[in-house]
Amino acid sequence: MDSPDYVQLATAIKRWGVELGFQQIGIAGVDLDQDEAHLLDWLAAGHHGEMDYMDRHGTRRSRPADLHPGTLRVISARMDYDPPDARDAWGVLGDASLGYVSRYALGRDYHKLMRARLQKLADHITAEIGPFGYRAFSDSAPVLEKALARNAGLGWIGKHSVLINRHAGSWFFLGELYTDLPLPIDQPASDHCGTCTRCIEVCPTQAIVGPRQLDARRCISYLTIEAKGSIPEELRAPMGNRIFGCDDCQLVCPWNKFARKSVEPDFAVRHRLDGASLIELFGWSEREFLDRTQGMAIRRTGYEGWLRNIAVALGNAPRSAQVITALRSRAEHPSALVREHVAWAMQRQLDAHA
Repeated sequence: MDSPDYVQLATAIKRWGVELGFQQIGIAGVDLDQDEAHLLDWLAAGHHGEMDYMDRHGTRRSRPADLHPGTLRVISARMDYDPPDARDAWGVLGDASLGYVSRYALGRDYHKLMRARLQKLADHITAEIGPFGYRAFSDSAPVLEKALARNAGLGWIGKHSVLINRHAGSWFFLGELYTDLPLPIDQPASDHCGTCTRCIEVCPTQAIVGPRQLDARRCISYLTIEAKGSIPEELRAPMGNRIFGCDDCQLVCPWNKFARKSVEPDFAVRHRLDGASLIELFGWSEREFLDRTQGMAIRRTGYEGWLRNIAVALGNAPRSAQVITALRSRAEHPSALVREHVAWAMQRQLDAHA
């Protein structure tokens, strides 16, 4: 077989990617030396909190060929996820009786969908040139996906550490194909944050401690999803009614005026989680939680974490007899973690009345 025309192949890969439902495809090299230094500094500062796997993976995250031997290029893909049918985010955040769930988690868990599409893209390439070396990822392994996407021209890393595309904002998922094909590399995206600091200023818990410096230990997304223990008391009130993740830094970003709604049916809102009553959600049994979050990212927090998060939100809700009754219903819960946060919420409700 003759050697492929890699310039033509790169063009075809980008076309196939869009046909498969990605909004954009770019191609990056594997040099991440500067990003590796930033990663090591972040880990040394302890900003990863309980996410010990971040430290265990070491430099495999910043050295693609160490993670998948033979990797020469990374095909980076992005896919819009903001569901078109979701309730207004600020409206939900402004109603303390409702539970706020991050926009990315309102529909189907994206990991399998993204990897399945990346596999189809790999199949297209195989059909065109024959077998080649590759491995697909979507937030599923130690990959510096934002740095790779930046180098592939998909956007720049904003001051909130989220990737921003000047034509599409930041409401999109990322996925990668590590490959041994010597494809031509795209031009990295340039930074367009300028002097704007809205994301830093709006963070409810001041987790963005500097431009592109996120202290996960203070981040509401980390606290409600990754952290499995007690939420620090000083961070509970600022959490408001955010029960799974937090979008404030993206909601205020001026570039999201260019964001587009998702066209993926799988990302549509499920079970009215775009603004359901906290009391209703707190009343879910474990069976109901497992049934209603089947195939969703919300499963990641676990049932205890779900009740913990909602208890905090109920503590922050306006005082009412209904809220107190709901909290009392969980006051003797078998989980010490749940009981602790319920007790805090009860006291907060009583203090508000006093």
